[in-house]
Amino acid sequence: MGQDAQVTYGVEDATFQAAGGEEGIARLVDCFYRIMAENPAYRKIFDWHPDGDTARDKLSRFLCGWMGGPRRYQEKYGSIRIPVVHSHLDIGVEERDMWLNCMQEALEEQPYPESLKTYLRKELGVPAERIRVACAKS
Repeated sequence: MGQDAQVTYGVEDATFQAAGGEEGIARLVDCFYRIMAENPAYRKIFDWHPDGDTARDKLSRFLCGWMGGPRRYQEKYGSIRIPVVHSHLDIGVEERDMWLNCMQEALEEQPYPESLKTYLRKELGVPAERIRVACAKS
């Protein structure tokens, strides 16, 4: 995991494997929620997750499949409709960026190769932006 090997992320399960599989993703998600809970700058988005255990489970399962691993979210919760699930929230650029910044901090604490961290920072912006667009109030 710690080596910065030449890997093509986004192909089959390369990203999932580089992140440490389900255990590595669970560590990332736990770190993400710890940072969100501890940093007052993220309080607004943290307060949107009153059932922290369910939120952690859903994010871990989503990321597992999103990174090319087993489709754990679908196994437990059904179809993934991430933007729709968040549509009741008022998520704008500020909230999207809070989430992405918190995730970036969590990524920095992981023993992932730098190339994986860079890849994930870029790619996580895609679902984050889709969620923001779905939640845009007209």
